[in-house]
Amino acid sequence: MALESKNIRNIAVLGHQGSGKTTLVESLYSIVNKSEKGSIEKKNTVSDYLKEEKARLCSVSTSIVPLFVNDNKINLLDIPGNDDFIWEVISITNSIKGAVLVVDALSKVQVGTVKHFNNLRKRGIPTIIYVNKMDKGNPDYEDILADLRAHFGKICVPFTMPLGHNDNFDGFVNVVDLKARKYNGKECVDDEIYEDKKLKVFELHNTLCEAVALTNDELLDKFFSGEALTHEEIHTGLRAGVLNGELVPVVFGSAANNIGLHTLLSMFVDYLPCPTDLKPYVGEDENGKEITRKTLNEEPFSAYVIKTLVDPYLGSINILKIDSGVLHLGDEVYCPQTKNSFKISSLFTLCGKQQINVSEAIAGDIVAISKLEDINTTYTICDKNNYILYKQVKFPTAVCFKAISVKDKKDEEKLSPILVKLRKEDPTLEVKRNVETKQLLLGGMSDSHLQFVLDKIKNTYNLELLTSEPKICYRETIRREASAVGKYIKQSGGSGFYGVVDMKFAPEKESVFTEEIFGGSVPKNYFPAVEKGFFEALQQGLLAGFPVIGVKATLTDGKYHPVDSNELAFKMAAILSFKEAYMKCNPTILEPILRVTINVENKYLGDVLSDLNSRRAKVQDVIDKDDSSSIIALIPESESLDYVTKLKALTQGSGFFNRQFEDYEEVPESLKAKVIEKNSLLKK
Repeated sequence: MALESKNIRNIAVLGHQGSGKTTLVESLYSIVNKSEKGSIEKKNTVSDYLKEEKARLCSVSTSIVPLFVNDNKINLLDIPGNDDFIWEVISITNSIKGAVLVVDALSKVQVGTVKHFNNLRKRGIPTIIYVNKMDKGNPDYEDILADLRAHFGKICVPFTMPLGHNDNFDGFVNVVDLKARKYNGKECVDDEIYEDKKLKVFELHNTLCEAVALTNDELLDKFFSGEALTHEEIHTGLRAGVLNGELVPVVFGSAANNIGLHTLLSMFVDYLPCPTDLKPYVGEDENGKEITRKTLNEEPFSAYVIKTLVDPYLGSINILKIDSGVLHLGDEVYCPQTKNSFKISSLFTLCGKQQINVSEAIAGDIVAISKLEDINTTYTICDKNNYILYKQVKFPTAVCFKAISVKDKKDEEKLSPILVKLRKEDPTLEVKRNVETKQLLLGGMSDSHLQFVLDKIKNTYNLELLTSEPKICYRETIRREASAVGKYIKQSGGSGFYGVVDMKFAPEKESVFTEEIFGGSVPKNYFPAVEKGFFEALQQGLLAGFPVIGVKATLTDGKYHPVDSNELAFKMAAILSFKEAYMKCNPTILEPILRVTINVENKYLGDVLSDLNSRRAKVQDVIDKDDSSSIIALIPESESLDYVTKLKALTQGSGFFNRQFEDYEEVPESLKAKVIEKNSLLKK
C-alpha cells in the first residue's frame, strides 16, 4: 500500500508484568489480519517468539508488530514489563511518541503501571489506558476508575463504560459516540444502551463535551448555551486534549475476548500522534551547533537506532526509527559515532521474527537493517552529505554482579565473542575482568536479569557457565610513620649482590617515592631501582595480602659496593626495608566504598533509610521530588551485594538505584579480623 507519514502511528505497548500486553497485541493482530489467534500458553504468539519468552511465558525483548488498518500503518511495540529490561522502555520511549498502558482490572494500578505512567508523562507521550481482563472476577468499574484517578489524577477520563448486567461484563458503551457493543460469545456486535446505564453514559458524555469546550472559547459559549457540540468538534477537541497531555482516555475491555479492540484501533488513529504531529528532532552538526529535523520526507534522511538484535547465524539486526527523510535500499549513509559510511544492502520491516523486505522507508516509520556489526543501539544514521548527531539516551548502570567461568575449559575461547554479542543487545550488561581477583564479572539489573542472560547463553549458544560471588577488592594502608633498613647482600665468589637502604615510610594521600640522600651513600643511578622495589612491595601487604595504598617512601641513607652493587640488589633491599617497617607502621584494612543514588517513594523512605543504617551506609543527602525521594549515600561494597533484592522487598518493587566507586575507607576494628581471616583462607 502507498503510505504517507500522516498515516503512521508508532505505539509503545506497556504495562506491569502479567497485565496482558502480549495478549492485547496478539488479539489486535488476529482481528486486523483475520487470522487465528495465538496464545502465550500455547507458545505461538507473534510477538513472544524467543525461546526464553516461551519458557518464561512472558516478554523479555521488545518486538514489533505492524497492523495495516484502512490506509494506516500502526506499529505496535510490545515492550517487556519486567524491570530487568527497563532499558528497552527507556530506549523505545525516547523515540516513540504514542503509548497504550495496559492495566489488569483485578490488580488495578500496580508498581509497574506507576513507573510506566510517570515515564510517559516525563517524556510528554500521549497515552491511552486499556483496562484489560474485565471479564474475569467481576471487577468494579467505579473502583478501577477511582484507583486510576487516585494515582494519576482527574486527567484519566473514561471513553468507554462497561455494558453488562448483574456484574457480567459482556460489552461496553463508547461514551464519545454513544454507541453500545455487546459480546455474543464470538465477537462484539452493535447493541442498545441498557436503560439503567443511560443516565451514567450521558453524564460521562457531557463531562467529555465540557472538557472539549474548555479548549476553545467559541465551543465554551456553545456548550453553556445548551447547544450540542458536533461529532467533529468533539473528536477534534478530544484529540487536542490527548496530544497535549490534558486527557488520558480510559478504555475498558477484554483482550482475550476481543472486547473494546475495534474501538482501541480507531482511537490509535484518532487520538494518538502521527509523525507529522511531532516537534522537530534536535541534534548537532559537525561543529556541535544545534540543528533540527522535521519528520517529513522532504527533509534530509536521519534515523535513530532504537534496538539491536543479534542472531547467532545472521549477525546484527538494527531497528531504526526514521526521524526525517526517506531511506532507500542501496543508499549510502553515514554514522557519526563510527565516522564511517556504508551502503544499505538490506532493508526490511519486522513482524515478530518475520522479516518483510521493502525498497524504502519513509519519515516516521520503523524498519530494520542487518549485517552492520559496528552499529549499536542509540547510534545515529544520517545522509552522508547532511550530518546530524542525535543525543544518545543514557541507560541505568549495572548494580548486581556475578563472577562467571566456563564449565568446560575447552570452551574458554567461545565466551568472549558471546558476551560481546549480548552487550550489543543489552546495553545495561557490564563485563569486566578483575585482574586482582582473577575473576570475570558479569553485571546487570538484578539476580533474575543475570539468570536470564545465563539461560540465554546456554540455550542459544550451547555454553554452560559456572557462577560465584564477586570477591571484594580490599586494600591495606599504614597509619603511622616508621623506618627500617633493608639489606640484600649475597657474595659467593665473583660478582655478587650488595645493596643497603635505610627508608622511612609514612601515611600519604597517594603512594609516592622520594629521596633525601646526602653524601652519595647511594648513587643516583640506583634511585630508580629502589623506587621500583618500593612499588613492587606495595602489591602485597602483610596483613591479608591486599595491595597497599597511601604510603610515602623516603630513601634517607644506604650503602653500596663499587663491585657487587647493582640494580637488582637495591630493588630487593627496598622490598626488604618495606617488609621490615610495615608492621611498625600500624597497618590496617581498607574497604571499597560505593556512591549510590536510590530512588524511592516517600512512603518507603523511613524503611530504606533504616536499612541503609544497618549496612553502615552514610547518607549524604535526601532530595525530595514530590511523591518520591532520591537518597545519595556512601555504602561499603561488601554491604551492597544483596541490595538489589532487599530494596525491591522494602519498596514492593518500586525502588531502584545506580552505583559507582567512590573511595576506600578503613574497615571497622570489629570487622577487621574477620576480613583478614576470610581472605587469608581464600588465598590459600
